[in-house]
Amino acid sequence: MICLMDGRVIVQVYSEFNLFTSDGKLQKQLPISGNAVSVTQINQENIAITYPDEKAIKIFNMENETVTKVITLDKTCYGLSFSNNSLAVGVNDDEIRIIDLEGNTLKSIQVERKSYLKFLVYCNHRVIYNGHYDKAVYCVDESGKLIWQYEKDLVEPAGFCPDSYGNIMVTDYVSNRIIVISKDGQDSKVLIRVEDGLASPRCICFKHNESSGFICDKFGTYLATFTLLKE
Repeated sequence: MICLMDGRVIVQVYSEFNLFTSDGKLQKQLPISGNAVSVTQINQENIAITYPDEKAIKIFNMENETVTKVITLDKTCYGLSFSNNSLAVGVNDDEIRIIDLEGNTLKSIQVERKSYLKFLVYCNHRVIYNGHYDKAVYCVDESGKLIWQYEKDLVEPAGFCPDSYGNIMVTDYVSNRIIVISKDGQDSKVLIRVEDGLASPRCICFKHNESSGFICDKFGTYLATFTLLKE
Protein backbone atom coordinates (compact mmCIF):
# COMPACT_ATOMS: atom_id res chain seq x y z
CA MET A 1 0.00 0.00 0.00
CA ILE A 2 1.20 3.50 -0.83
CA CYS A 3 -0.24 6.98 -0.49
CA LEU A 4 0.15 8.84 -3.77
CA MET A 5 1.32 12.43 -4.08
CA ASP A 6 -2.22 13.62 -4.85
CA GLY A 7 -3.70 12.05 -1.70
CA ARG A 8 -5.11 8.91 -3.28
CA VAL A 9 -4.00 5.49 -2.07
CA ILE A 10 -3.16 2.21 -3.81
CA VAL A 11 -4.03 -0.93 -1.87
CA GLN A 12 -2.45 -4.15 -3.09
CA VAL A 13 -4.32 -7.40 -2.51
CA TYR A 14 -2.05 -10.16 -3.75
CA SER A 15 -1.68 -9.20 -7.44
CA GLU A 16 -4.63 -6.80 -7.56
CA PHE A 17 -4.04 -3.06 -7.22
CA ASN A 18 -7.07 -1.05 -6.13
CA LEU A 19 -6.99 2.74 -6.36
CA PHE A 20 -8.91 4.65 -3.68
CA THR A 21 -9.72 8.34 -3.41
CA SER A 22 -8.22 10.43 -0.62
CA ASP A 23 -11.34 9.83 1.48
CA GLY A 24 -11.15 6.04 1.10
CA LYS A 25 -13.65 5.38 -1.69
CA LEU A 26 -12.79 2.80 -4.34
CA GLN A 27 -12.06 4.57 -7.62
CA LYS A 28 -10.97 1.68 -9.84
CA GLN A 29 -8.80 -1.40 -10.14
CA LEU A 30 -5.59 -0.78 -12.03
CA PRO A 31 -5.00 -3.25 -14.89
CA ILE A 32 -1.78 -4.67 -13.48
CA SER A 33 -1.17 -8.34 -14.19
CA GLY A 34 1.36 -10.92 -13.04
CA ASN A 35 2.77 -11.88 -9.67
CA ALA A 36 3.50 -8.39 -8.36
CA VAL A 37 4.78 -7.91 -4.80
CA SER A 38 5.67 -4.30 -3.98
CA VAL A 39 4.88 -0.84 -5.33
CA THR A 40 6.34 2.65 -4.96
CA GLN A 41 5.61 5.99 -6.62
CA ILE A 42 8.23 7.62 -8.85
CA ASN A 43 6.39 10.78 -9.91
CA GLN A 44 2.86 12.09 -10.38
CA GLU A 45 2.08 9.70 -13.24
CA ASN A 46 4.30 6.67 -12.69
CA ILE A 47 4.68 3.88 -10.16
CA ALA A 48 7.25 1.07 -10.02
CA ILE A 49 6.34 -2.55 -9.22
CA THR A 50 8.46 -5.61 -8.42
CA TYR A 51 7.88 -9.00 -10.05
CA PRO A 52 9.91 -11.68 -8.22
CA ASP A 53 9.14 -14.50 -10.67
CA GLU A 54 10.33 -12.37 -13.57
CA LYS A 55 13.26 -10.82 -11.67
CA ALA A 56 12.05 -7.48 -12.92
CA ILE A 57 10.80 -4.03 -11.94
CA LYS A 58 8.14 -2.56 -14.20
CA ILE A 59 7.34 1.15 -14.53
CA PHE A 60 3.58 1.63 -14.88
CA ASN A 61 1.93 4.84 -16.10
CA MET A 62 -1.29 5.34 -14.15
CA GLU A 63 -2.81 7.74 -16.67
CA ASN A 64 -2.27 5.60 -19.76
CA GLU A 65 -2.52 2.38 -17.72
CA THR A 66 0.45 0.87 -19.55
CA VAL A 67 3.90 -0.48 -18.69
CA THR A 68 6.43 2.00 -20.06
CA LYS A 69 9.69 0.37 -18.97
CA VAL A 70 11.00 -2.94 -17.66
CA ILE A 71 14.16 -3.07 -15.52
CA THR A 72 15.59 -6.59 -15.52
CA LEU A 73 17.61 -7.78 -12.53
CA ASP A 74 19.84 -10.80 -12.03
CA LYS A 75 18.10 -11.92 -8.83
CA THR A 76 14.63 -12.20 -7.33
CA CYS A 77 13.29 -8.82 -6.17
CA TYR A 78 10.76 -8.01 -3.45
CA GLY A 79 10.41 -4.74 -1.51
CA LEU A 80 10.74 -1.42 -3.33
CA SER A 81 11.06 2.24 -2.32
CA PHE A 82 11.91 5.40 -4.30
CA SER A 83 14.01 8.35 -3.11
CA ASN A 84 16.64 10.71 -4.55
CA ASN A 85 15.79 9.60 -8.10
CA SER A 86 16.83 6.07 -7.16
CA LEU A 87 15.13 2.81 -6.24
CA ALA A 88 16.01 0.69 -3.22
CA VAL A 89 15.01 -2.91 -3.88
CA GLY A 90 15.18 -6.00 -1.68
CA VAL A 91 17.06 -8.68 -3.62
CA ASN A 92 16.82 -12.34 -2.61
CA ASP A 93 16.99 -12.42 1.20
CA ASP A 94 20.41 -10.91 1.80
CA GLU A 95 20.83 -7.72 -0.24
CA ILE A 96 19.28 -4.29 -0.61
CA ARG A 97 20.34 -2.80 -3.91
CA ILE A 98 20.09 0.88 -4.81
CA ILE A 99 19.71 1.38 -8.55
CA ASP A 100 18.93 4.20 -10.94
CA LEU A 101 15.93 4.15 -13.25
CA GLU A 102 18.00 2.50 -15.97
CA GLY A 103 18.77 -0.44 -13.69
CA ASN A 104 22.40 0.48 -13.00
CA THR A 105 23.59 -0.49 -9.52
CA LEU A 106 24.64 2.53 -7.47
CA LYS A 107 25.13 0.82 -4.12
CA SER A 108 24.77 -2.66 -2.68
CA ILE A 109 23.91 -3.21 0.98
CA GLN A 110 24.52 -6.70 2.34
CA VAL A 111 21.98 -7.74 4.95
CA GLU A 112 23.74 -9.51 7.82
CA ARG A 113 20.69 -11.46 8.95
CA LYS A 114 18.77 -12.98 6.08
CA SER A 115 15.25 -11.65 5.83
CA TYR A 116 12.20 -11.61 3.58
CA LEU A 117 12.88 -8.14 2.20
CA LYS A 118 9.33 -7.23 1.21
CA PHE A 119 8.92 -4.23 3.49
CA LEU A 120 11.52 -1.46 3.24
CA VAL A 121 11.65 2.33 3.13
CA TYR A 122 14.36 4.44 1.48
CA CYS A 123 14.52 8.06 2.66
CA ASN A 124 17.03 10.65 3.87
CA HIS A 125 19.91 8.49 2.58
CA ARG A 126 18.87 5.66 4.88
CA VAL A 127 17.15 2.33 4.35
CA ILE A 128 14.81 0.90 6.97
CA TYR A 129 13.73 -2.71 6.69
CA ASN A 130 12.24 -5.38 8.91
CA GLY A 131 13.79 -8.66 9.91
CA HIS A 132 10.79 -10.89 9.37
CA TYR A 133 12.54 -13.97 10.74
CA ASP A 134 14.16 -12.36 13.79
CA LYS A 135 11.32 -9.94 14.63
CA ALA A 136 13.29 -6.72 14.36
CA VAL A 137 13.44 -3.42 12.48
CA TYR A 138 16.79 -2.17 11.16
CA CYS A 139 18.03 1.20 9.94
CA VAL A 140 21.21 1.39 7.84
CA ASP A 141 22.90 4.10 5.82
CA GLU A 142 23.66 3.79 2.12
CA SER A 143 27.00 2.13 2.85
CA GLY A 144 25.25 -0.57 4.87
CA LYS A 145 26.44 0.70 8.25
CA LEU A 146 23.94 -0.12 10.99
CA ILE A 147 22.51 3.04 12.54
CA TRP A 148 20.06 1.33 14.86
CA GLN A 149 18.02 -1.81 15.34
CA TYR A 150 14.84 -2.27 17.32
CA GLU A 151 13.74 -5.66 18.68
CA LYS A 152 11.63 -4.91 21.74
CA ASP A 153 8.17 -6.51 21.92
CA LEU A 154 7.75 -7.12 18.18
CA VAL A 155 5.82 -10.27 17.28
CA GLU A 156 5.54 -10.06 13.49
CA PRO A 157 6.51 -6.65 12.10
CA ALA A 158 5.13 -6.01 8.63
CA GLY A 159 4.60 -2.69 6.84
CA PHE A 160 5.92 0.61 8.14
CA CYS A 161 6.42 4.23 7.14
CA PRO A 162 8.15 7.34 8.51
CA ASP A 163 6.25 10.35 9.80
CA SER A 164 7.29 13.95 9.12
CA TYR A 165 9.62 13.89 12.14
CA GLY A 166 11.51 10.74 11.13
CA ASN A 167 9.78 8.41 13.59
CA ILE A 168 8.78 5.02 12.20
CA MET A 169 5.22 3.70 12.36
CA VAL A 170 5.23 -0.12 12.36
CA THR A 171 2.34 -2.53 11.94
CA ASP A 172 2.76 -5.57 14.19
CA TYR A 173 0.51 -8.01 12.40
CA VAL A 174 0.00 -10.83 14.90
CA SER A 175 -0.32 -8.68 18.03
CA ASN A 176 -2.77 -6.27 16.31
CA ARG A 177 -0.82 -3.15 17.21
CA ILE A 178 0.61 -0.02 15.61
CA ILE A 179 3.92 0.90 17.22
CA VAL A 180 5.89 4.09 16.70
CA ILE A 181 9.69 3.83 16.99
CA SER A 182 11.66 7.02 17.62
CA LYS A 183 13.92 8.20 14.80
CA ASP A 184 17.01 7.07 16.73
CA GLY A 185 15.53 3.61 17.35
CA GLN A 186 15.82 3.92 21.12
CA ASP A 187 12.24 4.49 22.25
CA SER A 188 8.81 3.26 21.24
CA LYS A 189 5.15 3.59 22.05
CA VAL A 190 2.04 1.60 21.20
CA LEU A 191 -0.37 3.93 19.41
CA ILE A 192 -3.25 1.64 18.45
CA ARG A 193 -4.27 -1.75 19.86
CA VAL A 194 -6.82 -4.44 19.08
CA GLU A 195 -8.99 -2.88 21.81
CA ASP A 196 -9.22 0.20 19.61
CA GLY A 197 -10.74 -1.85 16.80
CA LEU A 198 -7.54 -2.66 14.94
CA ALA A 199 -7.73 -5.91 12.93
CA SER A 200 -4.60 -7.67 11.60
CA PRO A 201 -2.81 -4.53 10.34
CA ARG A 202 -0.43 -5.27 7.49
CA CYS A 203 0.35 -1.94 5.83
CA ILE A 204 0.42 1.71 6.84
CA CYS A 205 1.17 4.93 4.98
CA PHE A 206 0.99 8.67 5.53
CA LYS A 207 -0.48 11.15 3.10
CA HIS A 208 2.26 13.39 1.75
CA ASN A 209 3.22 16.16 4.17
CA GLU A 210 0.28 15.33 6.43
CA SER A 211 -0.19 13.72 9.84
CA SER A 212 -2.98 11.47 8.60
CA GLY A 213 -2.95 8.31 6.54
CA PHE A 214 -4.30 4.81 5.99
CA ILE A 215 -4.03 1.36 7.56
CA CYS A 216 -5.09 -1.84 5.82
CA ASP A 217 -5.07 -5.56 6.54
CA LYS A 218 -3.46 -8.41 4.62
CA PHE A 219 -6.56 -9.15 2.55
CA GLY A 220 -7.48 -5.58 1.66
CA THR A 221 -10.90 -5.96 3.27
CA TYR A 222 -10.11 -3.46 6.02
CA LEU A 223 -9.09 0.11 5.15
CA ALA A 224 -9.07 2.69 7.92
CA THR A 225 -7.90 6.27 8.22
CA PHE A 226 -5.93 7.67 11.14
CA THR A 227 -4.69 11.06 12.29
CA LEU A 228 -1.80 11.70 14.67
CA LEU A 229 -2.42 14.35 17.29
CA LYS A 230 0.30 16.17 19.18
CA GLU A 231 0.28 15.60 22.90
